[in-house]
Formats: sequence, C-alpha cells, structure tokens
Amino acid sequence: MALGRARLEQPSRFLVDERPLAEDEVEAEVARLQRALLAAREEMRVLREKLHGTMAREVAEFIDAHSLMLADRELTTGVYDLIRKGRYRASAALKIQRDTLVAMFEAMDDPYLRSRKEDVEHVIARVQAGLVRESSREERRLASRVGQVLVSDTVSPSELIPLAEHGVLGVVLSSGSQVSHSAILARSLHLPMIVAAHEALSSIQDDDLILIDGELGEVVVHPTAVDLSRYRAWQRETAQKGKRLALLRDAETLTRDGTPIALHANAESTGDVAQARALGAAGIGLYRTEFLFLQRRELPDEDEQFLAYRDLVLGMGGLPVTIRTLDLGADKADASGLVLDDEENPALGVRGVRLSLRHPQLMATQLRAILRASAYGPVRILVPMVSAAAEMATVRRMLNECARDLRTAGHEIADNFELGAMIEVPAAAIALPGMIRALDFISIGTNDLVQYTLAVDRNNDQLANLYDPLHPAVLKLLAQTIATARRAGRPVVLCGEMAGDRRHTALLLALGLTDLSMHPGMLLEIRETIRGLDLPALRAHAKALLRAPTRERIGKVLDKMRAEG
Repeated sequence: MALGRARLEQPSRFLVDERPLAEDEVEAEVARLQRALLAAREEMRVLREKLHGTMAREVAEFIDAHSLMLADRELTTGVYDLIRKGRYRASAALKIQRDTLVAMFEAMDDPYLRSRKEDVEHVIARVQAGLVRESSREERRLASRVGQVLVSDTVSPSELIPLAEHGVLGVVLSSGSQVSHSAILARSLHLPMIVAAHEALSSIQDDDLILIDGELGEVVVHPTAVDLSRYRAWQRETAQKGKRLALLRDAETLTRDGTPIALHANAESTGDVAQARALGAAGIGLYRTEFLFLQRRELPDEDEQFLAYRDLVLGMGGLPVTIRTLDLGADKADASGLVLDDEENPALGVRGVRLSLRHPQLMATQLRAILRASAYGPVRILVPMVSAAAEMATVRRMLNECARDLRTAGHEIADNFELGAMIEVPAAAIALPGMIRALDFISIGTNDLVQYTLAVDRNNDQLANLYDPLHPAVLKLLAQTIATARRAGRPVVLCGEMAGDRRHTALLLALGLTDLSMHPGMLLEIRETIRGLDLPALRAHAKALLRAPTRERIGKVLDKMRAEG
C-alpha cells in the first residue's frame, strides 16, 4: 500500500510554446534543443551504469532502445528542420515530430510494432522534460515529486528505478498489464503499482491525497478516516511481518507435516548471491550469465567467465549452484558483441540454445569456464530454450569434449557434472518422456512456458487478461512435466514468477514440486507460507485441479484448499 499526494505525469503535461521564432532566435533554440537531447542521453547513460543484477536484465533493452532513438536521424533531423525552416520552437517541433512518428507506428499491421509508439512517447517526453527543466519553476515542480504517488498513462521500466530512488511511493497507470516488464520490475522494487485504472487521469487531480492498495488493485481518492485506519493497520502488520520473517532466516523450510521443501534463489550478481546466502537459500537454482555479455563491444573470454563463475561458487560456500548457459536472442545480441540478423519475432527465433549451437566456439568457451569453476564446489549446467532431444545430445557431446580437453591440459574440474534442460517450450514439455533419460535434472521456466502455451505476449497490455498461469492447459503441462521427472528419478525445480508468488505456493506443492527457485527477496515469505501448509492435504486435491475444465473451477478448488489450511 502507499499513501501520498498525486503527481500527474502524462505526455500532454508539457506546455507547447506555439509562438513563431524570430530569425535571430533560431540558432539559440537549436542549441537549447541540443542541450535537452544531450541531457536525455546522459540520463540514460548514467541510469544504465547504475543497473545491476535483475534490474539490468529487465531494463537494459528498454534503455538501449531509447538511447538509440535519441540518436536517430529520423527523429533529430526532423526536429531541427522544423526549427530552422518552419520557425517552430523546440517544444512545438518535438510535438509535431512525435505525432508524425506515432501515426506511422499506429498505421503498422504488426501489433508488436504498433505498441512501439510508447517508446517514441517516452523518448519525446524525456527531451521535453529536459527543455522545461531550464525553468526554475519546473525544477521546483519536479522536486515536489519526492514522496508522491505517480499517476500516468504509462511508465517505462527505465523510468521506474529513478522514480523509486527519488522517493516516489507508488504508481497508478491508466493502462498496462500485471505481467508487463514494468509491473514485474515494480514488484522487484517493492513499489506498489496499479495498472489499467482507466479513469485515473480524468478523476485524479494534482495534489489529491490518494491511497493505493497494490494487492486489491484499489485507488482511493481523498481517503476517509476509515481508509486511513486501514492503512495504519497495514503499516503495523507490515512491520510485524518484517520482524516475523526475520526470525525465519535460519529456519528450515518444512511443511506443517514435516516435509522438507528446497528453496533456491535466482541470481545474476554478487548482491543476489550474498542475499541468497544470508536468507538461507538451499542454493542458486538459476544463475543468469547474460550480464557478462550485455553492453560490451567484445565477447567475454574463458578466463573472465571462469573468474565470475568461480566467485559465484565460492560465494555459496559449498551449496549447489545451477548456471544457465547464454540466453540471448537477436533482440539483445547486438549489445553483447554478437552481430545477428534482425528477426521479425525474436521470441520465436534464434535464441537460447539455438544461438549457442550456431556459434559452437561461443558455447565451448562458456562450457569450459563453467567446468573449471566446478573444481570449487557443486555446479549444475542448465540449457535454455530447449525444444528437441537432439539439441541436448549435441550439448552433451560438446560438454564431454570440453571436459576431456581441460583434463588433458591439466585443469582440475569436478569428477561428475550434471546437465539439465530448461522446460519453457511446450514441445519440450510434451516430448520430455523421450529425452528425460539423457538429462540429469530439469528446470521449469514458467514465464515463457505460459507465454508460449497460450500464444500470449506477456508484454502486450491488450492481452493481459489472457496471460494466466492457472489456465488448465498450463497446469496440465506442469503436472505432466513434474510427473515425468519423478518417474525417471530426476530432480525438477521450478523458477520464474510463479515460484516467488505465495498465491501459487500451495498449487505448486499439490502438483508434486518440492524444489522452487525465486528472487532472493521472496525467500522468507515463501518459507513462511510453506510452514503453514499440510502436504498430504494439498496432494489430495491434485486430481481435482487437473480435472477442472476452466480457470473458474480451478479457482474454486484453490479456495477449498486454502479453507482447509
């Protein structure tokens, strides 16, 4: 929850000065625009340098896209021409250029490309802000944002971090989806966000006192004494919860009937690893290696990767670490030193293991580095975006060759190393019985599995109501995958948003999972939830969950499970 004064932010908020320029004012106005563009680029550069871990993964692509747009001649040349030839002031020229580019995107047939008009609006708004910041009155207005609740149409992931750093308490958006990148990032930042509040901009005024409840999805304008009492009760409960969870740092993760559940952490930075260790994670269930590759002109060599993986293994002090091989696609590879052809749909293109196998030297370098790190503690190797047994057979062959060459060269590596597949493509889940014997373990990536199973882009606001982890088809794939792994005696861990959402914990345990991997910040909350669950009682509802033909029927079974404790 959050309580604060509303601060309205929307593209139309900037005053557009439509007075024509005199001839002797033209170059001064061009210089003013240049300063605003430089300021906007510098903001993006500084923000990019501040990003670490999960934040870098979620936000980098948006920052990169916006930075490229700020340098795009289609944008800047058009604005300069409007100033020099049309004698428009900078704010008016930016608005004209924005309207022109947005109209171009809106005319496109492809829904994804149409949605990119939001990027244009975010970039233009950033430059407009640079123009008005020259005014001391605007400086004061922006400064007053501290401690406020932002009310806007949209907000990009790149804008969320500075908002949180400068004291914004919460966000209310008139559009958006609960599974968009911005919403997921807001949860990581513990920043309350309400999306799809369609009347927000028309019914909320600047400086209105508003109360937002992120759990219930409510926005209360001018809260009453009863509302404020509810907010104070929430504050007290949150403080007590923090103290209660702190007591679980060293506690075992056991269900009420005494069944142990392994809680692992997802990580990609030293900070994530330290937090996971401090909060009693059973290990690292998913270590993303992309951060070593992003935002650089050359690929990391074997020694650089080895040192990063070695420090990871040492940081966990003997607890198991699962390192995922490179999970990049054409939409991000250019920022990593790899140059790939553009793809119309990168999510369904050359990404994950497909990319690695097309660049065998890239794959071999990473495998060698991981194997060398295995000398310092237990390491498992996880391969993303698998869709066929042949892919894993090729990786296994490469892994064995790398191990043989390293031993021949005198490097110490583990005697045994486990190789697993990320089950995030429906084809892999369906074909798992035929490939499970060739795997040492499996990891279920629910974010993409849901997206691909339902053919729903999780970043498309218009489809937010269709992105449903509790869809009957998704549950059947999850149950089938878990059952296949258990019959073959292979460990199975689930990572992704579902693992760190306590609303899904009982369901996942009912389907047979005993290993979960999540953001380190969610470990204690999920541990507390598990300690209140009775596993035999949950498993008794598994058949009813899988027989339920609709999302609504599944919800009723879950309600019954909660009522029974």
